Amino acid sequence: MVMATINANENASVLDVTAANFMEEVINASQEIPVIVDFWAPWCGPCKQIMPVLEAAVAKADGAVKLAKVNIDDPQNNALASQLRVQSVPTVYAFFGGQPVDAFNGAQPASEVEAFVDRLKELGGGAGVEDRLEEAETALGSKDFDAAAVAFQEVLMSNPEEARAMAGMVRCMIGMGELEQAREMIGAMTDEMQASDAVVAASQMLDMAETAAASAGQRSECEARVESSPQDPSAHFDLATALYGSGEVEAAMESLLESIRLDREWNEAAARMQLLEIFNALGPAAPEVVAARRKLSSLLFA
Repeated sequence: MVMATINANENASVLDVTAANFMEEVINASQEIPVIVDFWAPWCGPCKQIMPVLEAAVAKADGAVKLAKVNIDDPQNNALASQLRVQSVPTVYAFFGGQPVDAFNGAQPASEVEAFVDRLKELGGGAGVEDRLEEAETALGSKDFDAAAVAFQEVLMSNPEEARAMAGMVRCMIGMGELEQAREMIGAMTDEMQASDAVVAASQMLDMAETAAASAGQRSECEARVESSPQDPSAHFDLATALYGSGEVEAAMESLLESIRLDREWNEAAARMQLLEIFNALGPAAPEVVAARRKLSSLLFA
């Protein structure tokens, strides 16, 4: 398979395309989001004028539209240009659903180009990267892991290096109990992506989930310890770990809060640090996080 070359501006929504990968990067890709095809030539003055305008408008669309650039001076693109009846450059086509849906020729004012891209964005549903990430996070907060995974995958289709989406996929796998797959996904990432804030947070969540899963079978023992030693902060901490491993996140947070109430400085504030990791994993907007954070503030500042 011939891979498209990412443009020098590092915008994953802008690619150089040839006849060899036109089917993959334009026809197939347009089944998901609109794809603009800019037929240009290095000697063409108007092409040089309109290309940065197109790139800027596509970047502003935030992943909702892709731009594929085809150099007609490349011999392998001659048949493609003829097939689409390109008689002059620049010629700009828009594809959606595998078919041309709009087009224009020659240099256009920036306002016209932006309107052209906006129409395509609306045609494709209008959801850019930030919109889809927000939808994914909302689904994740509601524990709808399948819907969240679909939204994160859609982001990655147009922005393969979006660390927040990669981290979101890891968090979905954790939520579904697929810890081995989550670990494999992190291991396959580049060092740069693994070092991103979003992936670091997801890795910490995975560490916690793996520890909790190993403790889940000890829940009965932990409950017995709490019953026999209700004033022992370590007993509540261990029960919280077992509860988290069993998927009872709210109960786990309550046990950690109880450990903090008994002795907030126990084991170098381990219960508070664990609770903050859970907050970070679930996200600040999760209702259970909001409630638990309020209780934590009451304990710390009462």
